[in-house]
Amino acid sequence: MSCCMHVTYVVRFQVLPDALERFMALLNGVLDAMRDEPDFRGAVLHRDPDSPCRLMLYETWEAREDEAEEQIHRPYRRAYHEALADLLVRPREVTEWRTLRADRCEIPVQSLPGLRHAEALTDVRA
Repeated sequence: MSCCMHVTYVVRFQVLPDALERFMALLNGVLDAMRDEPDFRGAVLHRDPDSPCRLMLYETWEAREDEAEEQIHRPYRRAYHEALADLLVRPREVTEWRTLRADRCEIPVQSLPGLRHAEALTDVRA
């Protein structure tokens, strides 16, 4: 499959156990708002099966030179960014990756082992 010029940000979080609900509410608001961005291509949030407060997020965007600087200052991210210091064990780790190849097979959330649809961390919408 041919690839496009995309950039993916891999963000790792270690959330304080008593802050997980608030963290998820703030992050879900950001993820919901990102869907409306013209350069947004997708996001996937993962939870470590051995540590429920350890999360990893992949955000994929159309690659543009100013994308990272532009995205970080979006108004819908403000409350989330301001709260992170109080919600995380340590600062989040963010790395940037460029797409070389993309292969996909869509798997419905309902079919993931050990995860009922109602327990999904984020909505899966087209």
